[in-house]
Amino acid sequence: MKPARGHRPDARRKPRRHDYDHPAAGWGAAGSVTRVLAREGALLDGPRAIFKMNHEGEGFDCPGCAWPDDIKGLKLDICENGIKHVTWEMTRKRVGAEFFAAHTVSELAGWSDFDLEDQGRLTGPMTYDPDSDRYVPITWQAAFDMIGGTLRGLDSPHQAAFYTSGRLGNEATFLYQLMAREFGTNNLPDCSNMCHEASGRALYASLGTGKGTADLADWEATDALFIMGVNAASNAPRMLTALAEAYRRGTRIVHINPLIEAAATRTIVPHELTRMATFHSTPTSTLNLQVRGGGDMALMRGIAKAVLEEARGDPKALDRRFIERYTHGFDAYRELCEATPWEELERQSGLRRADILAAAKVYSESARTLMSWCLGVSQHEHGVDTVREIVNVLLLRGNLGREGAGPSPVRGHSNVQGNRTCGINHRPEGPFLDRLAQVCGIEPPREDGLDTVGTVAAMHEGRVKVFVGMGGNFALAAPDTAYTQEGLRRCALTVHVSTKLNRSHVVHGERALILPCLGRTEKDHQRAGVQATSVEDSMSMVHLSIGMKRPASPHLLSEPAIIAGMARATLPDSPTPWDDYTGDYDRIRDTMAEVLDGFEDFNRRVRLPLGFRIRQPARELVFLTPSGRAEFSTAPLPDVIPPEGTLLLQTMRSHDQWNTTIYSDSDRYRGIENLRTLVFMNADDMRARHIVSGGLVDVVSVAKDGSSRALREYRAVPYDIPAGCAAGYMPEMNALIGAADYSQESAQPLMKSLKVRITPHTETTTAR
Repeated sequence: MKPARGHRPDARRKPRRHDYDHPAAGWGAAGSVTRVLAREGALLDGPRAIFKMNHEGEGFDCPGCAWPDDIKGLKLDICENGIKHVTWEMTRKRVGAEFFAAHTVSELAGWSDFDLEDQGRLTGPMTYDPDSDRYVPITWQAAFDMIGGTLRGLDSPHQAAFYTSGRLGNEATFLYQLMAREFGTNNLPDCSNMCHEASGRALYASLGTGKGTADLADWEATDALFIMGVNAASNAPRMLTALAEAYRRGTRIVHINPLIEAAATRTIVPHELTRMATFHSTPTSTLNLQVRGGGDMALMRGIAKAVLEEARGDPKALDRRFIERYTHGFDAYRELCEATPWEELERQSGLRRADILAAAKVYSESARTLMSWCLGVSQHEHGVDTVREIVNVLLLRGNLGREGAGPSPVRGHSNVQGNRTCGINHRPEGPFLDRLAQVCGIEPPREDGLDTVGTVAAMHEGRVKVFVGMGGNFALAAPDTAYTQEGLRRCALTVHVSTKLNRSHVVHGERALILPCLGRTEKDHQRAGVQATSVEDSMSMVHLSIGMKRPASPHLLSEPAIIAGMARATLPDSPTPWDDYTGDYDRIRDTMAEVLDGFEDFNRRVRLPLGFRIRQPARELVFLTPSGRAEFSTAPLPDVIPPEGTLLLQTMRSHDQWNTTIYSDSDRYRGIENLRTLVFMNADDMRARHIVSGGLVDVVSVAKDGSSRALREYRAVPYDIPAGCAAGYMPEMNALIGAADYSQESAQPLMKSLKVRITPHTETTTAR
């Protein structure tokens, strides 16, 4: 039987929509945290964890977003969503053999995703028994032997794929890629393939580095902040502190997004106790620009065009010395901007010329400008070109390699950037593989492997027979939900390393394993004592994280121990000292220091206060590009106007979720209560389609290959969003993304660029 519907916190309440006009964070966040702590029975452990989270020394890193820790030693460097995430992990509920004995997998497949995760922490390794349709206990060694035997029995190492979620620490990440490459494949898909792949490729092409160059000190020194395609109050809530402080310093803050989100209005930062007590909020924006979906590139080019026009009368509008000394391709870019008519820039951006000029004025009047962006920029067909256009604008005025300036992408998951740094890359570079071979004594494969999109297709076609997932919830996170899940079912073996039950466990291969691991809040006892792991934030700072709690079960293993167990069973003649690595993580870090650029003297530097920052050559005006200079891009302006009768739909998180984990059906900042099956629409678009507020609609996507997919009986919610645009929640709306709907530039799924038809619900509409 299914769990009682009362399990979901707001399950008995009817859907409700209201306008949200309160500050971001503040008492709303405080109230939400209190309710979460009470619901999970963590009124004592929760506050203890709060005072340990994001603290150097004996603290653990928040397992939520990748925003950097406060550089001024803030004692409450926390946020509402981080506390939710930690409390969700610290729940007292347990999922053991008794639970699985009571429920078939077919039954669990009918449960909601909330109900699956809400059962609590996994306590021991389990394997799928097809005769009973249940997961049954298995010993750790038997599980490793199953993995090793299956992998060794493949015709080719390339018939396996090793997926990584952003929660995996650096040491485990390094071991994971080492195991995969020693086995013989670069099939290392990761969550970055679905979020910031475009950013990495663009920055590498423009600057010779796949990361942003700015750090938190630059955020504190800049004169102008451009925040693009991010809902900071939900996705990186600690950014609110930086925005409030910047506004009070007089920094001009421009938010660019189709939706005006709560973080683009005002905030009360909870650790500012006087402001909390007096309900005194701080604005977080000086200008809001609602671009159409995908219109960011046109806006950036418009800013560049305005600056170039200004430079005709005022040579100081450009940093000509910087351009001449450090860049390549300026003349071609200038000609491209001059040839682009204002009418086309207005049409593609969805903004008036006056709005574009207002943003350009902020930029040209600021001595130091920092530009930050997230998935609202990268998850488009032309995401790479858009990020390169952002860099173009920064180069015009020399906003690189100096304090308070530079590009600063906002990474979503806590160590997604560290995963890539430490070797999770299906397209590894030759010098990295050379060092890996020399230091580790292996012969890593040289051909490119599969990314996320390629892995899903390969599972369907029978080219990938084993899928190993280190964290995450691949069955829900990947695009084209039905297609992805069918691919998983076609595998000979699926292995998921997890802390909680989720959809990926009930969508399984012919054989399946659930391997439960320690959470980041828990103590990791190994032969050399309690171990710390390291993570890298979105601004390239690397620091240690050490758990504080007793593990949820004595049968849990750490992620490095699980990887080592799989590796020993798969590679019996391996030269790698897997036992030594898992007994003392300092040994892993010693090897990483020899292999990874920027990790020299790793064990000493990571123990410094706040850790260390990985060197970014472009920050020092050293550009590892073919020309040895920063490259201007001259990509043509794309046409982002959806075809007649269609809307451009973006998927996004609600405030009360983290990636695929849903805490409730509400979305406080958008005024939604107890409803996720909705679509936000422009009121004029609704009237044109005879759709009433709250009315049931069918949402039908039109994929690149001409196929379509449908979600039925969603609620239409009028919202302040540009005409021609719509929005709804992931992972539910991932079902609308076709297998062919990925960028030709980055191979990212087009999660912010779906062409859909929305009509009043009928019983006769079908989808191919």
